[in-house]
Amino acid sequence: MTSLTSSNADAAGKAPDLDVQLPISGMSCASCVSRVEQALQKAPGVLEARVNLATEKAEVSLAADTPASVLSEAVERAGYQTRTEQFELSIIGMSCASCVGRVEKALRQQPGVISASVNLAAETAMIEALAGNLDDGRLVAVVRDAGYDAAPLSAGRDHDDDNVRREQERLRLKRAFWLSAALTLPVFVLEMGAHFIPGMHQWILATLGQPLNWGIQFVLTTLVLFGPGLRFLRHGLPSLLRAAPDMNSLVALGSLAAWGYSVVATFAGGWLPEGTRQVYFEAAAVIVTLILLGRYLEARAKGRTGEAIQRLLSLQVKTARVRRKGETLELPLAQVQVGDLVLVRPGERIPVDGTVQEGSSYVDESMLTGEPVPVAKEAGDGVVGGTINKNGALSFEATKVGGDTLLAQIIRMVEQAQGAKLPIQALVDKVTAVFVPVVMAVAALTFLIWLWLGPNPALTFALVNGVAVLIIACPCAMGLATPTSIMVGTGRAAELGVLFRKGQALQSLRNARVIALDKTGTLTRGQPELTDFKVQPGFDKDEVLTLVASVEQHSEHPIAEAIVGAARERALALAEPEGFETLTGLGVCATVQGRRVEIGADRYLQQQGHDLGALREAVEVLANEGKSPLYAAVDGELAVVLAVADPIKEGTPAAIDALHELGLKVAMITGDNSGTANAIARRLGIDEVVAEVMPDAKVEALQRLRERFGAVAFVGDGINDAPALAEADVGLAIGTGTDIAIESADVVLMSGDLRAVPNALAISQATLRNIRQNLFWAFAYNVCLIPVAAGVLYPAFGLLLSPMLAAGAMAMSSVFVVGNALRLKTFKAVL
Repeated sequence: MTSLTSSNADAAGKAPDLDVQLPISGMSCASCVSRVEQALQKAPGVLEARVNLATEKAEVSLAADTPASVLSEAVERAGYQTRTEQFELSIIGMSCASCVGRVEKALRQQPGVISASVNLAAETAMIEALAGNLDDGRLVAVVRDAGYDAAPLSAGRDHDDDNVRREQERLRLKRAFWLSAALTLPVFVLEMGAHFIPGMHQWILATLGQPLNWGIQFVLTTLVLFGPGLRFLRHGLPSLLRAAPDMNSLVALGSLAAWGYSVVATFAGGWLPEGTRQVYFEAAAVIVTLILLGRYLEARAKGRTGEAIQRLLSLQVKTARVRRKGETLELPLAQVQVGDLVLVRPGERIPVDGTVQEGSSYVDESMLTGEPVPVAKEAGDGVVGGTINKNGALSFEATKVGGDTLLAQIIRMVEQAQGAKLPIQALVDKVTAVFVPVVMAVAALTFLIWLWLGPNPALTFALVNGVAVLIIACPCAMGLATPTSIMVGTGRAAELGVLFRKGQALQSLRNARVIALDKTGTLTRGQPELTDFKVQPGFDKDEVLTLVASVEQHSEHPIAEAIVGAARERALALAEPEGFETLTGLGVCATVQGRRVEIGADRYLQQQGHDLGALREAVEVLANEGKSPLYAAVDGELAVVLAVADPIKEGTPAAIDALHELGLKVAMITGDNSGTANAIARRLGIDEVVAEVMPDAKVEALQRLRERFGAVAFVGDGINDAPALAEADVGLAIGTGTDIAIESADVVLMSGDLRAVPNALAISQATLRNIRQNLFWAFAYNVCLIPVAAGVLYPAFGLLLSPMLAAGAMAMSSVFVVGNALRLKTFKAVL
């Protein structure tokens, strides 16, 4: 069990040492144990390490504040592996960047925690820890000890519950705001009306009198503070007592200071210095009301940041029609099993992933791939859960259900990306870690300076300016600046078929200077096709194609398959060849329906006595296009020159042009021969070509490109290119959406179209630009307005910032940041 061990350090008031369980894989003998123990004992911060071969675990004592990552790194350097597990929590009650920092710090201090990332916009925490050290209950308790509520989020959680909770919170904020506004309005009119309506002050004194006027304001303001505003006191004051103040603490201190001073002025005015007996009930009430308004608008806007996830979730159907033992059953989706025969009618959404057994139809896969054209499906084709069956009935065998379906994987990837922290967030974290305490110190200093140097009534000036500093500096906008942009940006990318598996790729992709592309399956379709079939005079195209395909139909060679495929597309009836003969390295020959057919390269046809001179020009054109020409003779007479090649995808030229327009170098890395590679590069305008390389040599090619140009992104099919995808600064796996290399790529392009690459780059740039705008606004707002709230403009211009205006500005800054992030929802695809 994980435990905290007390040591002599505890007596000195320091944090206790930690005992951590470290699961280890790959050990097989006593020498392995010795090697691991030595590696651990040399790691910084390790006090003691004991390895048990039978349990495959190490018991390690760590000095306080030593990160658990040093253990896994030490074990991996010794040649073994550690096991980790992930936890995800819903965090309730966070309001600003300081809350995020506090929860993260509490989680990271737990034994075995490698990383902890908290997202204010999504209200979630993602924790990675060494397996066996923690559980959901322990983590929830840690968050609650830090002053917030938490609940574990399982992989199959009900997102509807999250939506209900957020909607209930939004409605509570709405009701609290309107109640607070109704109670605040009379207070504001009684105190501030005289500034707008001539003679009103005298009328109030004549009709109500000052004691009754202040008494009414006291009652109404007290109802505001301890009614709708109680949420700030309930969360802010305990945080203050724990010496961990947050935004709620600033609001609580500011409003209570204005209210408390006013209560003394109302009921014990003799205690105050001469000339300072004034009330600021309206400031306390308006502060609470405006911040409630900001919270409500923020909650309503934040609800829209997760719309992409909600749209993906809406693709999941609740039930499926399954045939079992000859009976058709309507089952909840959770009861569908791998191997079940699932029936789908026209117009219905496909419930799970599977392989078509009977029927044919067109399926709309646009919500997953971004491709608008429906895809033809027939027996043997794969279908994906969440897509729409258009016009034919299908029955298919379920191959993936539950969390294994492609749609479930996509949802997980989008959620993980939305919860990620970009490198740019590091600066924000450092600032917000000390921001609230510094603000409180500045407010206290402001109060003392005004009390010491301010004009009469100095106490009044000191109070007003101290409260204004507390209110203006709430770091809500800082905490929301990055996560809201990430949520909206990655969500919009998912709608376009671009999945950022790692949120950090949003920033790294923007920094790429060269895009390296695999050829087969990326630039090209990855499947040879008959691209050219030029018959000689006196021959019929369909007749010759029938004869050639008949000879090739029993061959498994890719060239033969392409020729046969072309014949079948034209619905040509093939005959059985007789006397089939293969001449290694040259070609094949056979008799079809009494006609002698010879197929092969130029050497073979020349050996048979055919003159190829008349075809030299056409052959050169094919060679320059990177194609390898073949010839066929029928009954001793040259009949056709044909070429089989892996054709370039339709969208590839436009994608290359778009990458060049973005100012990027484009390189091709392929195992194909140099002639073919250079021919394709010339056609597409590719800048750099690295040909005839094995998969492991692609890594070296990427390193050379990085040395020459800078950060490199690699685009591959995600299966054979795993080493290169891992080596690149950003790896992008391109595929059809059903066979994607989730583990090796940073970004997954659901469509097989290369045009998704410039779209991914463009949305990366747009998201980072949006984050910089938000951070500029959040920091500039505080840097500019805190001095104004402190009163630096008063000596020169006589200007002070009212606490009410400070509250309004603070609330609107958060709404501005979220609103700016929502502009990413309108991002338009480059291609």
